[in-house]
Amino acid sequence: MAAPMELSCWGGDWGLPSLHPESLTVMAYAKFSGAPLIVNTVNNSRRAPKGDLPVLVSEDIVISQPAKILNFLRRQKYNADYDLSAKQGADTLAYIALLEEKLLPALLHTFWIEAENYCSVTKPWFASRIAFPLSLYLPGKMSREALNRILLTKGGPPLYSLTEVEAQIYRDAKECLNLLSKRLGTSQFFFGDMPTTLDAFVFGFLAPIYKVCFPRVQLQEHLKQLPNLCRFCDDILTCYFRLTVSGHSPAGQDTADANLQKLTQLVNKESNLIEKMDDNLRKSPQHLPRKLTTLKLAAGGEESSPMSRLSP
Repeated sequence: MAAPMELSCWGGDWGLPSLHPESLTVMAYAKFSGAPLIVNTVNNSRRAPKGDLPVLVSEDIVISQPAKILNFLRRQKYNADYDLSAKQGADTLAYIALLEEKLLPALLHTFWIEAENYCSVTKPWFASRIAFPLSLYLPGKMSREALNRILLTKGGPPLYSLTEVEAQIYRDAKECLNLLSKRLGTSQFFFGDMPTTLDAFVFGFLAPIYKVCFPRVQLQEHLKQLPNLCRFCDDILTCYFRLTVSGHSPAGQDTADANLQKLTQLVNKESNLIEKMDDNLRKSPQHLPRKLTTLKLAAGGEESSPMSRLSP
């Protein structure tokens, strides 16, 4: 029996399984390849991350960085690129390099440097997932690291000022989005009808830009003018994460889960009051939690579809 693999990563919001591009990339690849990961998302009831997320743990092996995690999954026979030719493999590496050079700086700037976005969305969201007192420190550290990463690649001559750097990174990002849109065309995925490593990276980079509600949205506005890239993100959320374009699971699963949670909290509260009145009730048997009915994919994910063979 294969050793269980656990992935620690940042959680999601706005209809995304994760807001963090690197975490989202690994989660998407695991879905595409069928890798059975146990996903543990960081929240304020857990210890703050000691290093960069995502982190994969399998027995005594600890791996960080998306490329290394994906390589490990391939060695475990979870390979989403099995059918790619040598040329397609080379194209994959070239496009990933393009994403990291052209799109990542603008993505980092949108989340961590743009003052209005950082103060109203990014900082409070990440701080709410980190236990006090690190919640006061870690978001600022992540912002400084993002700025250093941008300046390391974009801050040399002839771009000396932050204003010049900002203008250039958004020009580069929009050019990159245009190239991706042209490459995807009318295809469902970048190399045909099944997703690969490249699709995982593109999804991880695009989905946060597409879905997160920021006050400053110049990159999001440009992305929404490229409907095939938006459709690409929506299809992956629907087919592989069972999320609709509105960010909810089919048939109101989110509502059902929320109602069940509220009911459980109410029952626990009433039980505690009764226990204080009668100590003998503490020996009463506990009822098993209600099991929610498993939901099936909508019309786009019937059993006959290749996608339905991947675990959601």
